[in-house]
Amino acid sequence: MANSNAMKDIYLEKIVVNIGIGDNDNMYQNARMLLEKITGKKPVATLSKRRRPELGIRKDQIIGAMVTLRNTDAKAMLKKALEANENVYKESCISNNSLSFGIKEYIYLQGVKYDPAIGMLGMNINAAFARKGRRVELKRIRSSKVSKSHGRISKEDIIAFIEKNFGAKVGSEE
Repeated sequence: MANSNAMKDIYLEKIVVNIGIGDNDNMYQNARMLLEKITGKKPVATLSKRRRPELGIRKDQIIGAMVTLRNTDAKAMLKKALEANENVYKESCISNNSLSFGIKEYIYLQGVKYDPAIGMLGMNINAAFARKGRRVELKRIRSSKVSKSHGRISKEDIIAFIEKNFGAKVGSEE
């Protein structure tokens, strides 16, 4: 997307790769191993925020593992994840300056082979997009508001960005 205003160009801010395991403590180590194998980064634990007795979950119980990727690592992971979904995603996956979708099984990722020690796990991918100048609102000293027209990124802008940079297309809403 080539605007005349460089501040209006969007970029991939970060990607969060998440594997949820519920209340199964044994799968946590498998999820950590898988995320480290795929991303090359050390994953962190995801903790439950409240008690859910119907699911057998206590407050502050480990319910998953996640990794945040930025810069070239994020671009490479998003490219791999989109290829795992055959370069197709639904338009309903786009909301609030982000694209979120899932991969049913990690073996769909290119270059990753099945590991019997890990088993079969799926994952969620959340890609966050931003425009230059977003830091003005986030910084602690002398922060300021950014206008809504600059802060919000439309679905069309995200679709165009992904199509141009990653070659993925919007698929049907089945």
